[in-house]
Amino acid sequence: MLRLFLAGLFFLNSFAFAKKEYHREYHSNGLLKSEGWKKGEFKEDFWKFYHPNGKIMEKGHFKHDQKVGYWYFYDLGGRPEMEGHYKQGKMAMWWLFYDEHGKINHKCQLQKGVKNGYCLKYKNEKLTSAEKYAKGKKVKEWFDFRSFKKENKLSDLK
Repeated sequence: MLRLFLAGLFFLNSFAFAKKEYHREYHSNGLLKSEGWKKGEFKEDFWKFYHPNGKIMEKGHFKHDQKVGYWYFYDLGGRPEMEGHYKQGKMAMWWLFYDEHGKINHKCQLQKGVKNGYCLKYKNEKLTSAEKYAKGKKVKEWFDFRSFKKENKLSDLK
């Protein structure tokens, strides 16, 4: 037990005193694959990741090697695919998902990477339906605002 405690203490101390350095990694074709800050072996602060064609793939912040805060993801052509919040390395809160034309396709509330709450679906930037999820399973779907409002509070959409 003491040995485990000392190993943990050594690990924490080595991280606390590790020098923060800017790190770059490259694809086999020579183009940039990723860049960002490292503290010891851990990703910290802002990072960018690139597709093999050189276009941005994703960008956001790390804390102790876990994604945190707001992240953006892009397809091979550089168009937005999705964006949203990370908490403790898992997708959380509201996320926006885009179609192949870069328009919002749907917005969903996530918890620990799973749909949990509401999903609002769009077509040509117009709201078409709302769905409610509990732990990844669809509970109900509404196709008009009146019936949605009758059964739900708009404050739940925060």
